[in-house]
Amino acid sequence: MIVLQTNASSDWAIFLGHFHPVVVHLPIGMLVMAAILEWFSGRKNLQTLQPAVAPILFTGSLTAVLSCIFGYLLSSSGEYNEDTLFWHQWLGIAVAVISLLAWYLKVYWQHIATMKKVYLPTLYIMVAFITITGHLGGNMTHGEDYLYANTPEPFRSMFGLPKRTATGTATREIENIDEALVYQDIIAPVMEQKCWSCHNANKIKGELRMDQQDLLLKGGKHGAIIKANDPANSELIKRLLLPEEDEHHMPPKGKTPLTEQEIALLHWWIQQGAPFDKKVSQLKPDEKVKPFLTSLSSGDNPQANGESISAVFKESVSAANDEDIQKLRALNVVIMPVANGQHFLQANFVNAPNFDDAQINLLNNLSEQIIWLKLGRTKITDRAMVEVAKCKHLTHLHLEHTAITDAGLAQLQELQYLEYLNLFDTKITDSGIQSLAKLKSLKNIYCWKSKVTKTGIQALKKALPHVEIHTGWEETTQVSTKE
Repeated sequence: MIVLQTNASSDWAIFLGHFHPVVVHLPIGMLVMAAILEWFSGRKNLQTLQPAVAPILFTGSLTAVLSCIFGYLLSSSGEYNEDTLFWHQWLGIAVAVISLLAWYLKVYWQHIATMKKVYLPTLYIMVAFITITGHLGGNMTHGEDYLYANTPEPFRSMFGLPKRTATGTATREIENIDEALVYQDIIAPVMEQKCWSCHNANKIKGELRMDQQDLLLKGGKHGAIIKANDPANSELIKRLLLPEEDEHHMPPKGKTPLTEQEIALLHWWIQQGAPFDKKVSQLKPDEKVKPFLTSLSSGDNPQANGESISAVFKESVSAANDEDIQKLRALNVVIMPVANGQHFLQANFVNAPNFDDAQINLLNNLSEQIIWLKLGRTKITDRAMVEVAKCKHLTHLHLEHTAITDAGLAQLQELQYLEYLNLFDTKITDSGIQSLAKLKSLKNIYCWKSKVTKTGIQALKKALPHVEIHTGWEETTQVSTKE
């Protein structure tokens, strides 16, 4: 028996235990291959396979024992459900023992006539135990829905699985978005897909469970992760916003990260007090979450809190040509649908930092469909704005950390649906934002670390009194039109 007496010993045990997922695939592959070869070698023309069975079975048995040792060390982390861990652990040990027995029978009983009556059933039992043990291990590591999480249609409907939105989130079909329970129908499905695999009844990473309301509020070993009405200081939001390479970023590297929409949704829910019993109609959706709520609705012309999500959704456009989409995806551009039942698209260049003016014409054939365009941190300049302006249905435009100047911004004056504009860390001045005065749909402008001054903000507020101009000087700059 291995006794872990000190913190240092425990650290070493967990460190070595993390090699369990690496080692465990060796016995799985070898032992199953041994069973397959045994089955095939029973045929007359494949008897030459027989000599390979015993050494493969023996190697598989030894790696199974090694896997059990690493698995035991990993169990000391305390991150796994005791019941599931119990069965996974002992079934894994049973696999190691049975595989050694099968090897012994194969090597030392092969001249006994009754060998097959004992040996072959032992081999089949071993494969059955491998299957069950692997399934339980997958449940602990990836969550109980891992096998069917990405089931395609029509099988999702056939088996009553939750439908998936255009953003990929599994959710219940919502006929009336106003009557939907915010946590149960919207927040929980996001957490289930992106968070529960590490924080559920079977795997309790960081002593945190997120699959039950009371345990979610309780938090983990570092305390509460949600501070109602204060998303900026909620550990949940902080970790989601960390750089992906940061070891504390959640979900960890290798797991599917939350989309910008999903993070905005969680931020909004916490800002509203993180309620578990409120409907959408009882809260006030902000501009970032309204399009997401649109994508969850199965009805036509969805509403949120009695307001139209965006006037652009009243428009109808044809489907984009798949070849045009693939040209952008070849550059690592993320192209995704924005809402169910419509052909509007989001184009996100977060993984294409070298995208520049020479490539901007690739947007031409998608100018009707693109309504969210994220060009932040790319190498575009004012020359690209001529093509961007052709995307006449744009509602959200990200130009942060680019070389855009006032001249480029002036090209956007005809974007009648534009609601959100990010100019963070650009050379935009008061003159540039004044050129936006014709955009009556504009609701949010982000111009922190630009050359915009309070005088320029005041001038724009006179033309667009309802616009919120975020500067970084304070959360939202409110300038009275009477001044």
